Amino acid sequence: MISTARVPADRPVRIAFSLDHAPDGAPPEDPSPLAFPELDQQLQSTLLSFSRCRLVTCQRNRKELVAKLAQAEKEKGDAAQLAREFEALTEENRTLKLAQSQCVEQLEKLRIQYQKRQGSS
Repeated sequence: MISTARVPADRPVRIAFSLDHAPDGAPPEDPSPLAFPELDQQLQSTLLSFSRCRLVTCQRNRKELVAKLAQAEKEKGDAAQLAREFEALTEENRTLKLAQSQCVEQLEKLRIQYQKRQGSS
C-alpha cells in the first residue's frame, strides 16, 4: 500500500514504490491528487501553459488563414479585372482588323481606278 501522508508545500516530493509489497494480481493504488498538492498544482500549471500555447498557435494559424483568404480574394479580383481587360482588348482587336480589311479593300479599289486612268491616257 502506498502512503498518502501529506508533505509540506515547501519540501520537494519524491515518489517511490515497490511491486514486491503489492499482493499478487492487485493493481497498485492510484495516488490521490490531494495527497500531492504540489504535483497537482504543477500539473494544473503545465496544462494551463499548454492550453495557452495551443490557443496562441490556433490564433496564429487563424491569422495566417485569414491573410491567405484575403490574398486569394485579391488575386481573384485581379484575375476578373484582367479577364475584363482581355475581353475589351479582344473586341478592340476585332474592330481594328475589320477597319484594316476595309482599308485594304478601299486601297485596292483606288489602285484599280488609278491603273485605269493611267491606261486610258
